[in-house]
Amino acid sequence: MEIKSLKVLRGPNQWASFPCLEAWVDIGRLEEFPSDTLPGFNDRLMAWLPSMIEHRCSIGERGGFFERLRRGTWMGHILEHVTLELQTLSGSPVGYGRARETNTSGVYKVVVEYKEEAFAIECLHAARRLLLAAIDNTAFDVTSEIKRLRTLLLDEQLGPSTRSIVEAAAARGIPASRLTAGSLVRLGQGAKQRRILAAETDRTGAIAETIAQDKDLTRSLLAQAGIPVPEGQPADSPAAAWAAAEEIGLPVVVKPRYGNQGKGVSVNLATRAEVERAWHVAHAGERAVVVERFVAGGDYRVLVVGGRMVAAARRHPPIVTGTGSATVRQLVDAVNEDPRRCGDHAGVLSPVVLDEVAVAVLAEQGLAVDDVVEAGRTILLRHSANLSTGGTSEDVTDLVHPDVAARAVEAARVIGLDVAGIDLVSADIGQPLEQRGVIIEVNASPGLRMHLEPTVGTPRNVGAAIVDMLFPPGDDGRIPTAAVTGTNGKTTVVRLISHLCGIGGGTVGMTCTECVSVGGRVIDTGDCSGPKSARRVLANPSVNAAVLETARGGILREGCGFDTCDVAVVTNIASGDHLGIGEIDTPEQIAWVKGAIVAAVRPGGAAVLNAADPLVVAMKKWCKGQVVYFGLDPANPVIVEHLAQGGLAATLRDGWIVLCDGPRETRLAHLDRVPLVHRGLVSFQVENVLASAAAAWRMGVPLELVRLGLESFSRGATGSPGRFNLLDLGGASIVVDYGHNVPSLEQICLTMHKLPSARRIAVYSAAGDRRDEDLITQGRLLGRTFERVVIYEDAYIRGRQPGEITRLISQGIGEGMPADRPVAIEAGGTWAEAAGLVLDAAAAGDLILLQPDTVEQTLPWLAERYGARLREMSFDELAGPAAHGLGERAPQPGEPVEVRAGKLGLGVCAVRDIAAGESIIKTWGEQAGQRSQHTIQVDVTTHIVPDGVAVLVNHSCAPNCGVVIRSGVKQIEFRALRPIPAGEEITVDYDTFEYEVTHLGGPCRCGEKTCRVRIAGYRHLASDVKARYGEFVAEYLRIIDADATLPAGV
Repeated sequence: MEIKSLKVLRGPNQWASFPCLEAWVDIGRLEEFPSDTLPGFNDRLMAWLPSMIEHRCSIGERGGFFERLRRGTWMGHILEHVTLELQTLSGSPVGYGRARETNTSGVYKVVVEYKEEAFAIECLHAARRLLLAAIDNTAFDVTSEIKRLRTLLLDEQLGPSTRSIVEAAAARGIPASRLTAGSLVRLGQGAKQRRILAAETDRTGAIAETIAQDKDLTRSLLAQAGIPVPEGQPADSPAAAWAAAEEIGLPVVVKPRYGNQGKGVSVNLATRAEVERAWHVAHAGERAVVVERFVAGGDYRVLVVGGRMVAAARRHPPIVTGTGSATVRQLVDAVNEDPRRCGDHAGVLSPVVLDEVAVAVLAEQGLAVDDVVEAGRTILLRHSANLSTGGTSEDVTDLVHPDVAARAVEAARVIGLDVAGIDLVSADIGQPLEQRGVIIEVNASPGLRMHLEPTVGTPRNVGAAIVDMLFPPGDDGRIPTAAVTGTNGKTTVVRLISHLCGIGGGTVGMTCTECVSVGGRVIDTGDCSGPKSARRVLANPSVNAAVLETARGGILREGCGFDTCDVAVVTNIASGDHLGIGEIDTPEQIAWVKGAIVAAVRPGGAAVLNAADPLVVAMKKWCKGQVVYFGLDPANPVIVEHLAQGGLAATLRDGWIVLCDGPRETRLAHLDRVPLVHRGLVSFQVENVLASAAAAWRMGVPLELVRLGLESFSRGATGSPGRFNLLDLGGASIVVDYGHNVPSLEQICLTMHKLPSARRIAVYSAAGDRRDEDLITQGRLLGRTFERVVIYEDAYIRGRQPGEITRLISQGIGEGMPADRPVAIEAGGTWAEAAGLVLDAAAAGDLILLQPDTVEQTLPWLAERYGARLREMSFDELAGPAAHGLGERAPQPGEPVEVRAGKLGLGVCAVRDIAAGESIIKTWGEQAGQRSQHTIQVDVTTHIVPDGVAVLVNHSCAPNCGVVIRSGVKQIEFRALRPIPAGEEITVDYDTFEYEVTHLGGPCRCGEKTCRVRIAGYRHLASDVKARYGEFVAEYLRIIDADATLPAGV
């Protein structure tokens, strides 16, 4: 039986919403031998671990697992149960486990819950050794193994004080993250986080802690405040100590000035020899020494948290009782066998220490450590009662006099501590301190063990008091957190949600496949969609909200980087991606993995799910919060039924993004005002916007800010790099999109078919770890869409042979291309070589899909290589009429024209004979931000995009129409220059309203005998041509001619 690999899933994962180990275990020949076929195996296992009778297993009742053993089950399943049981018996109770077969015979995925990582891994290996011993009928000391494991657990887990605070935080839903192997812990997230170090908090001042460490200074400050303390003074020699004792009055206490945990403290000293010996003990290690008056009474510890007393305990010094046969040393060893006594404060009690102080106390009683103590005699082992040296505790919280509590609180305030352990001696804790009581020490970072589990009396949940001080009622220390997963659209949605959450102020932390950013500042680059990056954002103390891309790989490798989220967004699953990797072979299995973030939604949170994807819709069953469906179609039955039941949705209505709460609808923004969606024509971006708006809505972003965010989010390289960025290069149109799988390429190709072009070219590749069928399918899509495809391969081809990716994509292209339109296929080398090959030779009218190899390098490469020749362009400019929803259509009422496809693409054609001089179209339009083939210049500085069919009127150097443009009049009119027969295309001369044309690349394509070769602008027209057009030259151009000047900005 071999553990082939091991994953530590530290966050919510495909198995559970809590941490698990996932071991891939090869049981070898044992696959042929279930438990009922192994002689004596079941009996040995049940005898060694009889407590496993409590395992119900799939039978669902006590003894269920033992019944499975008798019937016959396999070693992977048995390893799961034994690993769980060893953790539980060693002090870390857990109960969740799974064992599942893999695609390889004899190899199992064994999944077990854990609380302490290294300890759980050791339990897994110990379980394997135990099973092999049970199979081979060899000895295995279960008791010794559990003792070893328990010791390991105590070494690894937080100590009792810190653990009590962490557990109290967990009870309030406050997340905790251990920052070191010690006791430094972060509670909460982002800007709401706090830190503790054992019982010390980030509010504990360094000055206050320094004062508390100095016992002489502490006593002096308390005395100045009128708080009862014993007289005392420092002593720098044994003689000085005796002199101080004589001055103070015997008996006295001698202790280190800067000591702790009762180390080096000697009490009730009445002779010079005792005082001087005690000075040497206290001085060990060159420590300064203090001598104080001894006050008889009980030794008490009062815990003060946040200005109030929360617990009190009486401490008793360690003792042993004689048996008549055992020595003092043996009696101490017997006491230390108590499992509650652990070193390094790991247990409820500490071991009794036989040091020189204990030897001296024994000598006072006429004993040495190896003397036998008579039966029934009680032996005191030290005068001090600190738990750290073996003392015990008794809860007295309910006995404390209010005045004592007030003095303790005042002492903590005088020193400046938020959490303080006040040590006092009193004859009666139920009486005011002034009556035979004094405060002897004030401790920073006090131990909490005596209050959590006193040896006698009521346990006090003092960890909760510290948590309540750090986090007021109702504050769970969490920042709003959204997790985003899916096959495509994740990064765009993450960027948009981040923009929406940050538009009202505050710092948003974001992780995605390109970077980690905090407040818009990139702090890391590369694929940062995994759990380490998520934890990095949640740990940043400046972050007010987190938006985390959560990819499949990270979930499978390590689980999610958070314990819960407020909103989980699943963009889509579709046909899936990364299939065939890690035995995730189907879209359903991908959905199971990605559904981990839906299961991590907190009660009161929401899952935002794609209503058009059945695999995503089905994730509703995993959500503990609300579900918000999003989709383009408001009539989608999933949305309709969900709203009928009072559910939530984000959809479209009459071109508006609407948020639905049952029957109530709120219009959020019109698609025309949301740049990312390109007037709604890029449907996958519309879905991304719907998902993002719904997420921000459920995260509590005010809807007015959501609207402003949608309208202000950049669709270009700044806001959404590598996601349908549009560029112009000398009249060639470039679409930069990172789509690299079948579903994303389908959407890209669908959009490319809507765009005008002289020819379509793609620079493309795919990851080598995708299945052959996925690469071939992508090739088919390319073959159906493009006339030329240049395939690149870079160095990292993920296990493929060089040229293999190109071959498979080429095969698909050959299968997908139309018979009458062959596709030119080229191998382009690296991405840079392929991109340069295409772009260097790009011509006006080309429509080029440029798939980046790495987004963060592509756009800078383009800018450096092509400089000012390259500019961003709008979708209106690229799509032209399609951006306005225009396509082939019949004539509208009152119009003598219709839209039809012709030799120049879509055009406007006469549906009847039109007389010379007849008015054909009267229109106006919105002002355009930049010139394009679809804009008309109406004055020196203004271009408009005309409404209606006018935007489709094409150019001709011998037009049949002219355009009347008057300065200051918001109407342009198209009139026939000559009779136009039915069916003829309507054309105008663009040079009659554009002064200088630099934005239309390539030659003129009008085909007229008098063609001027290119559209250059009015300033290049011959004088006789200008005169012939007359009033059909824009009025501002005629004014320019008359003034013989060129106004600025033309």
